[in-house]
Amino acid sequence: MEFLYLDRRIAVCIKPAGVLSTDEPGGMPSLVRQVLGDEHACVRTVHRLDRPVGGLMVLARSAYAARELSRQIREGTFEKGYLAVVHGAPSPAKGRMEDLLARDMAARRTYVVQVPGKDARPAALEYETLGSAGELRLVSVRLLTGRTHQIRCQFASRGWPLVGDEKYGSGGDGCGIALWSYKLRFIHPESGEQMEFMQKAPDIYPFSLFYPEKYSE
Repeated sequence: MEFLYLDRRIAVCIKPAGVLSTDEPGGMPSLVRQVLGDEHACVRTVHRLDRPVGGLMVLARSAYAARELSRQIREGTFEKGYLAVVHGAPSPAKGRMEDLLARDMAARRTYVVQVPGKDARPAALEYETLGSAGELRLVSVRLLTGRTHQIRCQFASRGWPLVGDEKYGSGGDGCGIALWSYKLRFIHPESGEQMEFMQKAPDIYPFSLFYPEKYSE
């Protein structure tokens, strides 16, 4: 567990891939309490990363902070940036994706649907291609909504599945899902200061195929 910032209201840390975001044994709040040395500390999840996905997370250390950060997420002022490596070449190289997404709870999959309905929710993101390595592309993604498996589903539905994402059609890559939370920007719930954090993707395949300088700024 690595902290990038810690005070009485928030904790910004790096979630390891394979760890749950939610408050249960072995989940991020539990791990943060262990590091703090207080098993009863108030640590609350305000946004989630899929279990196989690693990278930056901010957790609230009070009910007040949780409410304020959740409000920013609802109002769209909480910015989340991701890095992904995909099969194929997104076209155009820079653009926006908008879809209606529905969730199959039994299959634990998200699908793009064409007909509006009570279970169909709008999803939007912006992306930009940063580099190429053979048939793979490194893209940065800015989430505009926070649907379950949104990035994975929207890219796969267009024929550009994330490397290592067997659930959405990319098998045999020999690695985990190539998705990393690299950027967070939000307003500190107590001081009102704008906070911004960036963390490079780990130097492992397939991110290791791309020069870090391309996405470190």
